[in-house]
Amino acid sequence: MVAQAQNNPIISLLRALRPNQWTKNGVLLAALIFGYWDKSQQIELVPSLRLIIPGVILFCLASSSVYLFNDVHDLAGDRVHPTKRFRPIAAGLVSIQVALVTAFLLFVLAGVGSWLLGLRFFAVVMSYLSLQVVYSLFLKKIALVDVFILAGGFVLRAIAGAVAISVTISPWLLLCTFLLALFLALCKRRHEKVVCAENDSDQRASLGQYDAQLLNQLIAIVSSATIVSYALYTLWPETVEKFGTSMLGFTIPFVMFGVFRYLDLVYRHEKGDRPEKILLTDIPLLATIFLYGVAVITIFMIQARMPL
Repeated sequence: MVAQAQNNPIISLLRALRPNQWTKNGVLLAALIFGYWDKSQQIELVPSLRLIIPGVILFCLASSSVYLFNDVHDLAGDRVHPTKRFRPIAAGLVSIQVALVTAFLLFVLAGVGSWLLGLRFFAVVMSYLSLQVVYSLFLKKIALVDVFILAGGFVLRAIAGAVAISVTISPWLLLCTFLLALFLALCKRRHEKVVCAENDSDQRASLGQYDAQLLNQLIAIVSSATIVSYALYTLWPETVEKFGTSMLGFTIPFVMFGVFRYLDLVYRHEKGDRPEKILLTDIPLLATIFLYGVAVITIFMIQARMPL
């Protein structure tokens, strides 16, 4: 039954779209979550959801079109990779023609849909797609530049969420998003470097330019910067004024524990190759994310009832 499901062309094509990575587009919701409680902005929840949810869906379509294009472009390298060789296109379950046609259709749908959501949102989506195509063709071959481009994609997602509902997003929140994404990207590169030490340059062009010790140092730097930046964001006078409370500082331990737990998975359990899977399957991380969300909402609700 499993083999039949894998050989099903429709299921194989759906797998090639990488729906498990659509969770990354949840970053668009950050603008709504924090903007809704921002005293300096007037946001109505239901109308905003009617804009932000289509925005998330459009980014899912856009990202899947990039995944298909990238898998076709990297076909030769994926076929010798220990895990990527099982991807539908690399495994021959989805033809190159079908993948390219589907990628084009998703690109058109994402473009037309984003245009209907507004010119600014369309500009962000097109910027994201352009950046990812250039990344797939050229920039992914350059060490350090590749991880910065990946992190930049998350920043564009955060900006897209703010543009969709016409709110101003805090530069601190963009910085935290960038640093967290950079942290995850560096951990991913470290895992690939360790696992693919024998023939890393055959599987990802930039891996041969990386040094494991350097990656360890960069991970330490960026993880520290992420925690410090988030702590400063929650306690910054402008943030306190916007939300009318300094209690967001109580969420700092959740962020610290989340980062520490991820580092434990990377170094002690040799994980980190698939951040989207780890964030959805590791029980301690899931509990931390849940408790963080509960803490943030509770703090905002308390402040709404008892102004500072």
